[in-house]
Amino acid sequence: MGSYQLIREKKGTNDARLRWDPQQQQGGDVTTQGETKNLLSPRIEVITSESTKDNDLELSFQKFVASPTTSPLTTLPKSSGDHIGGHHFRRSNKNGGSNGRLLSLDIFRGITVALMIFVEYAGGLYPAINHSPWDGITLADFVMPFFLFIVGVSLALAYKNLPCRLTATGKAMHRALKLLILGLFLQGGYFHGIKNLTYGVDVERIRLMGILQRIAISFLLAAMCEIWLKGDNKVTSGQSLLKRYHQQWVMAIMVTALYLSLFYGLYVPDWEYQIPMDISSAEAKIFAVKCGVRGDTGPACNAVGMIDRKILGIQHLYTRAIYGRSKECSVNSPNYGPLPLDAPLWCQAPFDPEGLLSSLMAIVTCFIGLHYGHIIVHFKDHKVRIQQWLIPSSCLVLLGVICDCLGMHANKVLYSFSYMCVTAGAAGFLFTAVYMMVDVWGYRHWTTVLKWMGTNALLIYILVSCNILPVILQGFYWRRPDNNILTMIGIGPKK
Repeated sequence: MGSYQLIREKKGTNDARLRWDPQQQQGGDVTTQGETKNLLSPRIEVITSESTKDNDLELSFQKFVASPTTSPLTTLPKSSGDHIGGHHFRRSNKNGGSNGRLLSLDIFRGITVALMIFVEYAGGLYPAINHSPWDGITLADFVMPFFLFIVGVSLALAYKNLPCRLTATGKAMHRALKLLILGLFLQGGYFHGIKNLTYGVDVERIRLMGILQRIAISFLLAAMCEIWLKGDNKVTSGQSLLKRYHQQWVMAIMVTALYLSLFYGLYVPDWEYQIPMDISSAEAKIFAVKCGVRGDTGPACNAVGMIDRKILGIQHLYTRAIYGRSKECSVNSPNYGPLPLDAPLWCQAPFDPEGLLSSLMAIVTCFIGLHYGHIIVHFKDHKVRIQQWLIPSSCLVLLGVICDCLGMHANKVLYSFSYMCVTAGAAGFLFTAVYMMVDVWGYRHWTTVLKWMGTNALLIYILVSCNILPVILQGFYWRRPDNNILTMIGIGPKK
């Protein structure tokens, strides 16, 4: 395809004309006095002299680019949106368009936020959708992998063009640090929940890991790989896509191998923990747990818990372990409840569902999201994108089911390999479905609320899932602390 040249005819005048140059091929550069800027696919060359470079020519050029015309500059493809620089852009914000954002990704994030809120408040009423006490996958167990998958897709779009790798590295580290600090503040025990108006945490017992901390770790490693570990070969097929990012796939395989070798190879010795005899007493009761095994996948003697106890310290782990809802530890299983008479000694032990070793497989989920984002960047056709998404999604789910049947059970707390495969594949299927509905078929009228939730996911998580909003509301009461808004609507306890 040829190119346009916007040429100033005379020095000191505002006259300009547009010239078509059939010798130039279609490109993506705008050249001004030797400086090249990437704007649109057709090439536009603005040629001026030193004395004619002024604001009026720049204004004329901007008006020319922005003006609605049927020239090759503004001709749209037959689909409902443009593909510029690997992103799917809407021409306007009408009917939920997204001004430079991938609308389907925002909708997918909004669906995940809605799912998080639903399982947070409905899980207590319907245990079948609450987090699984140990092995198995429930509806609530899809929330964390979906968020990690979205982080990976977003990174691929955000780091498509990097003017400076060092600057991008610094910004990524700064963002990860902010997430870590925010996670410590929200989930470290500083707030005491909707049943207690007090706040504050003993730094000797603060919880070190949490949901935001896991996202921060996964984000940072995936971001570093996306910034530094990618080739420059041209992508024309799925095979060339894998070749361009083969270093990232090597990293993902290495992380997976490290997890599996540590999980099944580490020796887990006997260990003990203690719990206070009474709230006002300094005395504690000591429980000794017998292990002495390798590769155990049960609650008491797995390598995930052992690494957290050794590195983080048992006093810095989540005190209300998820296996407290299992049949061995609760007479009200699958809900929390009193201990059975023959309850194992480990039932009251702390265990962090977002531990160090299990976070390795969470990082792999981010890498899978990166791959789906790379498909958006390098493939423009809807059909090709969908095909490139459905194949790995099907393979992941099938591999996860096979591993579960062979004894490597899907487990959210351990973030087992089979759990990673099934949930990442499910995220790929749901993202593909949302993309088809929103970006291919154009069904956007129902997306307003979900889009808002998707673009404000962190704020909603802080206010709702971390109980910040209930804590704020219960701070306003009438005469007695139990006379507050939450008590009136049945959330807070009545005394």
